[in-house]
Amino acid sequence: MTLFPGFTRTRVATQGAEINLVHGGEGPPVLLLHGYPQTHVMWHAVAPRLAKHFTVVAADLRGYGDSSKPEGAPDHAPYSKRAMAADQVEAMASLGFDRFFVVGHDRGARVAFRMALDHRERVAKLALLDIIPTAKMWALMDKRLAQSTYHWLFLAQPADLPERLIGNDVEFFLRWTLNSWAAKPDWWTKEAFAEYLRCFRDPATIHGTCEDYRAGATIDLVHDDADGTRKLDCPLLVLWGAAGKNARHFDFLSIWRERAGDVRGRGLECGHFLPEEAPEETYTALREFLAAP
Repeated sequence: MTLFPGFTRTRVATQGAEINLVHGGEGPPVLLLHGYPQTHVMWHAVAPRLAKHFTVVAADLRGYGDSSKPEGAPDHAPYSKRAMAADQVEAMASLGFDRFFVVGHDRGARVAFRMALDHRERVAKLALLDIIPTAKMWALMDKRLAQSTYHWLFLAQPADLPERLIGNDVEFFLRWTLNSWAAKPDWWTKEAFAEYLRCFRDPATIHGTCEDYRAGATIDLVHDDADGTRKLDCPLLVLWGAAGKNARHFDFLSIWRERAGDVRGRGLECGHFLPEEAPEETYTALREFLAAP
């Protein structure tokens, strides 16, 4: 909790999981969702600043951090973005928030996008960091993209192949992954990395995070296909790392304008981990977007 001064830690039971979160501040509520292979701690340089203007909730997704790790299933439904989004909607309701802003990075952004589709009345504004829609990602998956984002294919392999390989040297895999997606090496704080490593050393976390990617290659695509060309109702901010791998492959704004009517955004001078590599720029962009009428 030293990374989130003035925040309170809470554990919320939902229909399918128990969600670990921290919350603090005053003002309109905003939910922050992390990505792979991190936890809510990735927001430590941004959340306390946002809390001066908003009520901030930073949560661990199911399967990650200190949230519970439900058993998987043959269809991977327990780790669908639909199930993960429902967790967070229930968690926010338990805190008294029926309508709120949502900011998601990486896998958390995929959960946030699904939330904005399934729970339109809940999401007032949406900010997505360094992703394109899952279905679009798979549709564009060619040799060049597959080499750049190999983990999409690796983590989606049947259990327990990736679990065993990752578990053989957890710290090496975590460091290699975090460095390979960033603009500069060893960009994290010691305190944050210690938390990521503590959580990732749990075999249940490795399995849960692999199930997240298996769902992304199966049931999430079923849900996405059912949506057709349905667009978001809420305003959308898209931010990406201009020095990251994804910027080499995607025209972010053009892609997201296929799925939302009100889209704005820009690249920041960093790699994939915007809230930690470029906290000042990320905070400023989020505050301006969330505070605007």
